[in-house]
Amino acid sequence: MVRLLYLLVALLLAPLTSIAQDEPADFLSSDFHKGRREAVREMMPANSVAVFFANAVRNRANDVDYVYHQDPNFYYLTGYKEPNAVLVIFSEKQQIEGVSNNEVLYVQERDPRAEQWNGKRLGVEGVKNILGFNTAFNGSAFKQAEFNFQEFDKVLFFDFENDFRDSSDEADLYDLVQTFKTKANYPADYDSSKDRFYSMITSTDVENSANVAQILGRYLSRDEKLKEDELINGFVNAEDDKLRSEIKQKVTLKLDANNLNSSMLNEIMATLRETKSAEEMMLLKKAVEISAVGQVEVMKAMHPNMSETEIQGVHEYVYKKYGAEYEGYPSIVGGGNNGCILHYIENNKTKVGNDLVLMDLGAEYHGYTADVTRTIPANGKFSKEQKLIYDIVYNAQEAGIEASVAGAPFQAPGQAASKVVTEGLMALGIIKKEADARVYFPHGTSHYLGLDVHDQGTYRPFQENTVITVEPGIYIPEGSDCDKKWWGIAVRIEDDILITKEGPINLSAMAPRKSEEIERVMKQPSPLDKFELPILK
Repeated sequence: MVRLLYLLVALLLAPLTSIAQDEPADFLSSDFHKGRREAVREMMPANSVAVFFANAVRNRANDVDYVYHQDPNFYYLTGYKEPNAVLVIFSEKQQIEGVSNNEVLYVQERDPRAEQWNGKRLGVEGVKNILGFNTAFNGSAFKQAEFNFQEFDKVLFFDFENDFRDSSDEADLYDLVQTFKTKANYPADYDSSKDRFYSMITSTDVENSANVAQILGRYLSRDEKLKEDELINGFVNAEDDKLRSEIKQKVTLKLDANNLNSSMLNEIMATLRETKSAEEMMLLKKAVEISAVGQVEVMKAMHPNMSETEIQGVHEYVYKKYGAEYEGYPSIVGGGNNGCILHYIENNKTKVGNDLVLMDLGAEYHGYTADVTRTIPANGKFSKEQKLIYDIVYNAQEAGIEASVAGAPFQAPGQAASKVVTEGLMALGIIKKEADARVYFPHGTSHYLGLDVHDQGTYRPFQENTVITVEPGIYIPEGSDCDKKWWGIAVRIEDDILITKEGPINLSAMAPRKSEEIERVMKQPSPLDKFELPILK
C-alpha cells in the first residue's frame, strides 16, 4: 500500500516536474537582482527609504485584461513577474518583524483557485527560495508594517499615474498605493513635476542659475500649471543672481516641508540601467539576433502580393520560434506611403505591390528588447529613385555608427547622420535650404536600448557597455513640396550598437543593410514559398 501511494504521488508530480524542466533556464539570476538592489542602496542618501511598485494590471475589454508585463525597474531589482507587489529598500538596516534587514518584498498571496485560472504564483516561499529574498510577506502585511516613513529624511518613489483599478482583492496595487500614501503623508495636491523643478533650483549653484532659469523657462511656455507657480516663475524671471538666490532659499524651505522625493529614483535608475552587465548583454544580444533573423526571413519570403499584416506575422513567428515572449513594442510594417507615418501600427494594407516596405520590429527576450529596422523593395529590386534615397540613409547610418564611440556626446550620431541626409537631399534637389531637411528627417537618431525599447539613461557622453540605436530616415509623403517621383518613398535603417572602448559593435549586423545585399538575399528561397492555406469564402 505504501509503495502504491508513492507511485501515485510520483505520477501526479511527474507532469509538474517535466513542465518545470522544460521552462527556459536563462533568465537573469537572483544574484544579479540582489546586486542591483545593492547598487541602488549605495546611491541612496543616508537615512532614506526607496519604494517601488509592480506594474498595474490593465484592462483590455470587459473581463479580459492585457497580457501582464512587469514594470522594468521592478523586474530589474527583483526578478518578480507578478502584479500587486511592493519593494521597499532601506539605506540602512531596519528591524522588520523582529529581524534586522535592509529590504523587504511584499507579494500577492498564494491562492489555489486564482492559480487554477491564471497560473501559479510564487508566494512568499517562492520569493525567498527562487528570487533569494530573506524578508518577504504577503501584500496584506504592508498595511501593518512596523516601519514609519516619517522617521526617514527622504522617501524616494516614482509618482503615480493612477492608471489602475480597485479590484476586490484587499492587497491589490490600488490598496498598496493607498497604504503607502497614508503611511507617507502623501499630500492630496502633490505635484511631481513641480518637485522635480524645485530640485533643479535647489541643486543649482549661483554661476549656473541663469542657465537653469532658461531651461525652466522653456517648460513654463508649454505647461499652464507651471505658469501658476510663483516660485518657479520668480526664478525664471528674476533680474539677477541675488534674487534667484533668495528664491532658491524659499524653494529649499518648501521642499523641506515634507520628506517625499519623486525625482531621485529616476536619476538612480537611469544611471544604473544605462550600462549593461555581461549577464544582461547575453539576453539583449539574443533579442537583437532573433530580430535580425526575422528581417532576413522576411526578405526571403517577401513578394508584392503580401499584406502588411502577413509580413508582421512572419517576423513575429520567428520571434516565437526562438522563445521570445513578446514584441518589444507594437510592430511597424509600412508599405509605400504608410512608411512615412513614423509609428504606423495599423499594418492593414492588403498588398504591398512594388513599394518599399519599412519594417521596424523588435523581439523581447526575457525582458530585454531589440529594435531593428530594415526597408526593402517588395518586388526584390530597388527602383532608381528608391535606391538613391536608400543609399543616402545608409551612408547617414554609417556616419552615425562611426560617431558612436565611448566619450562622444550623445548627440554625436545624430549630428553625423543629419549632415549626410541634408547634403544628400540638397544634391537631389528635394530641398533648397539645409533647414528643410527636418521636414523629411523629423526624428532623433539614437536612444538607449535595454529593458525598455526607449531605455532609461542619463544622456551623458557615451559610456562603455551602453547599447543605443542608430536610426536615420528619410520620409517623403505624398503631396510633399518636391518632384512627384519621390512621393511615397520612406526609408529607415536602424541597428543596435554596443559602445566599447575598441569602438562600436553592430549587434544586428546579421540583417543585411546595403541595397545590393538586400536584393541578393531577396532572391534566396524561403521556407514559406510552399506554405499555402485554403481560400476562405
